[in-house]
Amino acid sequence: MGFNPTTAPRELMFNIFSSLAQFERRLIQERTKAGLDSARARGRVGGRKPIESNNPRIITAKKMHQDKTMHIDAICEILKISRPTFYKYLNT
Repeated sequence: MGFNPTTAPRELMFNIFSSLAQFERRLIQERTKAGLDSARARGRVGGRKPIESNNPRIITAKKMHQDKTMHIDAICEILKISRPTFYKYLNT
């Protein structure tokens, strides 16, 4: 048997809990944004560090791709990377 909000008191309770959940979600969003803004003000930047073009994995991927004897899937399997990562390497 599920929740049946057909009576007035149950509908009121449902709306109160819904409003509280939405309020809590907005508080979390505001706190997260404030934390990110504070970190940026201190010079911190989120995310991974960018991959440098002199990385041996990138050099290897580019050489294997230029050779034209291997299929891209084989290169990805050997280097243990995904296709999107492989293409990211080529553009680096």
